[in-house]
Amino acid sequence: MENKRIHNSTKVPPMSTVFPQAVIADKFIFVSGTPGLIPSTGKLSESFEEQIRQAFLNIKTILEEAGSSLEKIVKTTVFMVAGNDFAMLNKVYSEVFPVDAPARSTPQVMPFPAGILVSVECIALL
Repeated sequence: MENKRIHNSTKVPPMSTVFPQAVIADKFIFVSGTPGLIPSTGKLSESFEEQIRQAFLNIKTILEEAGSSLEKIVKTTVFMVAGNDFAMLNKVYSEVFPVDAPARSTPQVMPFPAGILVSVECIALL
């Protein structure tokens, strides 16, 4: 991969200064685990559904700034804190991807710090 660069959006709160929001390599964008932090406050909603929706809105912003879109996502991994509702996740996922949904894995994980209930990473075409 000769063409590799870091991409961080100023419109989405960073999860950490240790890793970038995304890495662009050749014709792919690899988006790091993205929680549902609200851009205007940098905080999380307490609602699982609202966190999922915001995570996808944050990913949409990151991808669009990098020259891609939600429609170009080929794979998602949704890390969901155990005990949350798969039916709600599937509802939101079908709204975000009404046709031709990308491949998805959904491992259930132990609690994240700071009240994060879901984190989404993805691979998209540039």
